[in-house]
Amino acid sequence: MQWIDSESYFEVLPPKQFNFDACLVYLDRSNLEVLHQITDSSIYKVISETLCKVTSVNHRIKIEFPMGVPPAAERKKVAQYIWEWFDLEQNLEGFYQLASQDKILKPLVEKYYGLRIVCIPDLFEAFVWAITGQQINLTFAYTLKKRLIEKFGEYVIFEGKQFWKFPTAGKIADLTVEDLKQLQFTTRKAEYIINVAREIVNGNLSKEKLLEMKDIEKSLTSIRGIGAWSANYVMMRCLHQSAAFQITDVGLHNALKALLHLEEKPTINQIEAYAANWQGWQGYATFYLWRSLYGEKI
Repeated sequence: MQWIDSESYFEVLPPKQFNFDACLVYLDRSNLEVLHQITDSSIYKVISETLCKVTSVNHRIKIEFPMGVPPAAERKKVAQYIWEWFDLEQNLEGFYQLASQDKILKPLVEKYYGLRIVCIPDLFEAFVWAITGQQINLTFAYTLKKRLIEKFGEYVIFEGKQFWKFPTAGKIADLTVEDLKQLQFTTRKAEYIINVAREIVNGNLSKEKLLEMKDIEKSLTSIRGIGAWSANYVMMRCLHQSAAFQITDVGLHNALKALLHLEEKPTINQIEAYAANWQGWQGYATFYLWRSLYGEKI
């Protein structure tokens, strides 16, 4: 991680293959999002315990503190979160070399060069989002997430606005299935979310332990309620596994259908054929294909 701390603010120095505005489009894809607010190309978000204003200045990510500068240890936590949030440790040279020879990916990487997977550094949040999104549309998934956060999360107030933090695993571990069903989670999803929260709280489940596993996907799918789609979602968005592949993802199917001008969504066999040359970078290929769904916003 490369960053410069000037005490009143700090700057994270991203790799050259980073486009803040391209990532901003992804973060601005739903008006139901409550974990951050975007105003004039700035992201306002509570990171760790601190409200941060995140902007891009001269290819540096600048982080300011609207409610007062936190101690040095807290500033470092924020810097580490930013580095992981935008997947800045990932060297994209291999992906761009591969994509330049691929008829599907080539126009996407030319158009969205510097886009990185916008990650979910908190493991519990990643699991909840993966479970919530199972077999429902994106709008309803956001609605459920918003209800969960506003019911069980915490917030700070700045200039009359609420800035929310995702509920902790400890908070959700103490709930009953009925508590989540009241928010319109299904019985099964409520059970899955509470179970994951309890596994994290008791120390059986952590990012560190998962990353030590020889077969991460197999370890994830051994958890109740986590199938291949959800496992690969967590691997892609939280564990920085660039080869994670949500091959059954509806968004991926829709993007391929639109880009290739297909009359119907592609079959799994067709997608496997399209992705034959994406080895090691299926997660990034998927993320760039998702980006194509949001139109020309930048």
